[in-house]
Amino acid sequence: MMKSLSERTDKLSFQRALLVWFRQVARDLPWRRTRDPYMVLVSEMMLQQTRVDQVIPYFERFMEALPSIEALASASEDTVLKLWEGLGYYARARNLHKTAKIIVHDFGGKFPKTAAKWMELPGVGRYSAGAIASIAFNERVPTLDGNVKRVMARLFDIAECVDDPATEEAILSGLDALIPVRSPGDFNQGLMELGARICLPGVPRCDGCPMRRLCAAYAAGTQQKRPVTRPTPEPTQWEGVVAVITKDDTFLLGRRPLMGLLGGLWEFPGAKLQKGESHEKALAREAKEELGIGIRVGELLTTVQHSYSHMEVTLHVYRCRHASGTPKPKIHSELRWVPRAELNNYALPKANHKFLKLV
Repeated sequence: MMKSLSERTDKLSFQRALLVWFRQVARDLPWRRTRDPYMVLVSEMMLQQTRVDQVIPYFERFMEALPSIEALASASEDTVLKLWEGLGYYARARNLHKTAKIIVHDFGGKFPKTAAKWMELPGVGRYSAGAIASIAFNERVPTLDGNVKRVMARLFDIAECVDDPATEEAILSGLDALIPVRSPGDFNQGLMELGARICLPGVPRCDGCPMRRLCAAYAAGTQQKRPVTRPTPEPTQWEGVVAVITKDDTFLLGRRPLMGLLGGLWEFPGAKLQKGESHEKALAREAKEELGIGIRVGELLTTVQHSYSHMEVTLHVYRCRHASGTPKPKIHSELRWVPRAELNNYALPKANHKFLKLV
């Protein structure tokens, strides 16, 4: 699958070329200004499946509000989710919170120093564990994210699908042979930086690549065919209604169950439209079945479109009035009447923020 290192290039030349390039051009990111394991942990959890430019403002706001592992451990889950609001993949925030509590209460505030120990903590997989241990504690351990997969697939001209477990293991084995004893964190960050800025998806910037003379795909002219990945399924599409239910200048919000999409966030209640169902009937059904109340459906506030990684939704948002009954959570973990002035204190999904100003 992968040619042996001795067949491809000299190990020291590879390490030197990557480290020299990284130290010359590395972006000045706030979490790179320190080896503080807490800052590295927070940044790596945020960077999972999220671009660097999106993470920076969230990271800075998070660190200002919760500057230590002890502060994070003692914060409420609502506080953590509010700070994470809009960043997506909210299980990361909940797992980060759980990890902080374990480190503070079970480990006496001492951070694990090895990737193996980090992987025992909630939400810390092999990629994050390797990044944290190598950057914060100088452990000689590889890390493998999408950028690194792409770089390695081109450097070694890998024709197999990089998403297959066997290929991933082969890439990790190759990385394990390449990673230096000194500066393993810089080496890992260098590979990620190379993938993010030079070895791009589709058409890589080979002219500016410090590894070009060592790259098997460049030599073979196959760099635009690498990496080989599984086809991405088309996102599903569905249509729904949202009820902005008011009573005495308060709004009914429901908290989503912790398990599942957008877990732990608060939302204006909504329902998926059934075939042939009118908006008004769907709103009344939702209120009765999911909230246990009667409502009066008012005006259409707006219609919003929102995309998730696996689906695209169209939401018709209606102003409604509470008419009868006491709300009881059936699909939500909690229901709450929230005064208008306090709405911004609740962590809401991005789709809700698209109409929040109209509310």
